[in-house]
Formats: sequence, C-alpha cells, structure tokens
Amino acid sequence: MAPKTSSPPASTNVVHTLWKAYNEQTSDRLKFVDAFLFFLMLSGIAQFLYCVLVTDYPFNAFLAGFSSTVGQFVLTASLRSQVNPENRNEFKEVSPERAFGDFVLGSIVLHFFVYNFLG
Repeated sequence: MAPKTSSPPASTNVVHTLWKAYNEQTSDRLKFVDAFLFFLMLSGIAQFLYCVLVTDYPFNAFLAGFSSTVGQFVLTASLRSQVNPENRNEFKEVSPERAFGDFVLGSIVLHFFVYNFLG
C-alpha cells in the first residue's frame, strides 16, 4: 500500500488562490486604499476592545473616536468603489479626481463634527 500524502486543507487552498488573484489583478492604488481600510478596521476594533475591557471613561471621547473611525471607513469604502476601474459603468460622471475631492471634503466635515462632539 502506498503511503498517504498529506494535502493542504481546501480552505487554505482557496485563501491562497484568492490572495494570488488579488495581488495579480488589483492595482497599486486600490491596494493602498485597502491597506487604509484594514488599518481603520483594526483601529476600530482596538478602540472597542479598550472600551469594553479597560474603561469607557470619558464616554463621549470613545464615541467620538469610534464614530470617526467608522465614518472614515465608510468614506474610504465609497472612494474605493468610485475609483475601481471595474465600476466605471456605475460612476460614469465621476472622475477619480472628483471622487478624491469628495472624499477629502467628506473627511473634513466628518472630523469637524467629531471635534465639536468632543466639546
């Protein structure tokens, strides 16, 4: 009888295939935006865990920081969908420069409200 060869689990193979396709087909501009989205996600998780495990005092500071992170994540996800070349049919009238300008203006307004919420 021949010895069994151990093959990697199917889930590992799928993740590896997905990662390889992402690296080959995604532009550097979108990878940069994705890295910022990942940072925002980790920042939100860290803020939430700190609030739950350590303290929520002062609570308005936690709310301001967490809502800033979530708001920036939403604005960045919107930017990513607008500058993605595969979505060109969805955003015919929006150039990448206009999308970035909207992102910057939205970020300024978001952080203005967050700053005012802090008091």
